[in-house]
Amino acid sequence: MHLSLLRKKYLHIILPAFIGSVIAYLDRINIAYAALTMNTNLGFSAQVYGAGAGVFFIGYVIFEVPGAIIAERWSPRIWLARILITWGIVSCFMAFIHSPGQFYLVRFLLGAAEASFYPVIYASVIPRWFTPQERPKAIALMLTSLQASAIIGAPLAGWLLGITAFGLHGWQMLFILESIPAVAFGVGILFVLTDWPRDATWLTMQEKEHLAGCFEQEIAAKKAIRHYSLWQALRDREVLKLCFIYFLWCSGFWGFNYWIPTALKEVSGWSNAAIGWLIVIPMVIAMFAMLYVGASSSRTGERRWHGAAPLFVAALGMGAGAFIKDPQINFLLVCCTAIGVYGAFGVWWSYPTTFLSGAAAAGAVGLINSCGNVGGYVGPYLNGFVKDTTGSFLGSSIVLAGMLAAAGALMLTLKKKPPQI
Repeated sequence: MHLSLLRKKYLHIILPAFIGSVIAYLDRINIAYAALTMNTNLGFSAQVYGAGAGVFFIGYVIFEVPGAIIAERWSPRIWLARILITWGIVSCFMAFIHSPGQFYLVRFLLGAAEASFYPVIYASVIPRWFTPQERPKAIALMLTSLQASAIIGAPLAGWLLGITAFGLHGWQMLFILESIPAVAFGVGILFVLTDWPRDATWLTMQEKEHLAGCFEQEIAAKKAIRHYSLWQALRDREVLKLCFIYFLWCSGFWGFNYWIPTALKEVSGWSNAAIGWLIVIPMVIAMFAMLYVGASSSRTGERRWHGAAPLFVAALGMGAGAFIKDPQINFLLVCCTAIGVYGAFGVWWSYPTTFLSGAAAAGAVGLINSCGNVGGYVGPYLNGFVKDTTGSFLGSSIVLAGMLAAAGALMLTLKKKPPQI
């Protein structure tokens, strides 16, 4: 029953989450490719672009924890549908901005609309269907959507930037076309996702009882060690440490993702279309790396080194890349950085639910993700500010590499074997 049930869970739970995540990431990072022509069309400086890329995360942070708690106490399925539909509508508005103020406003609203999407999946969807041992691999599989969206979106963006239609620039077409799937899938997810195993028509009665029993045993085991209220979870020392680690990590992660097309073009002089296709390479490599790390962690039960080692690799790639001007070698270091910043995600998001559950897990995961999203503002803005001030990304790349290395070092201080692993 185990293999058959696992396949069913991947098909009915991980696949819808994967598709939603692909759409989410497309709508979040398409700004990185649009910037190749949008900034010139609208007269945006590097600092304006960096601030606009980062202000997304302010809206995200404000609504992250409340959204995660609402979903846990109400319906993850309905809340995810609401998120998808509203962010699709807001993303379309990006095609019609003309000033920095409008840019900041729409990016803020996009963050507010998308807030809690990932915490709902990590804390309210996956724990109801997957055991703690299964989660690193399941989450890693779902999060290959991040690289898949880049593999799809980078060439598409590179192509769209070179066309005009209906009096619109390529970057405007990019925002409009990539907003449509969010609204469509937001409606569709109401019919394809299920909140609880007991409601799933695709499970046998024996499978429903097995999943319910596993979930109840896990909750009971956690409560036997310590029962966390929502407020206790938000003040817990381990949770606060996770918040700081994720802030450092995401500063480097988003500093890399929002600026890599621009930085790579500056070093190489390659065309927009070429850069769009080349970015597929590091994303494919990073996808396989993340799957390997997640599967290895699920197999061995080890989490700390599986999380820390990729971040050390990312720090090396970003730090060394700041000094390399040869396009081919620089591109190899981009691949190295991509492997590192993506590699540990499956392990990372399996960690909080090893000692938290219910509203406490939802609130804590929302808080951790919010702190990461503060880093999502810091990293892109730092790159833009340093670029405008010094004319290069050298200083900001060194700082962000140091933050990634610090995140890896702090990950090694987490509890070696949390409860219920």
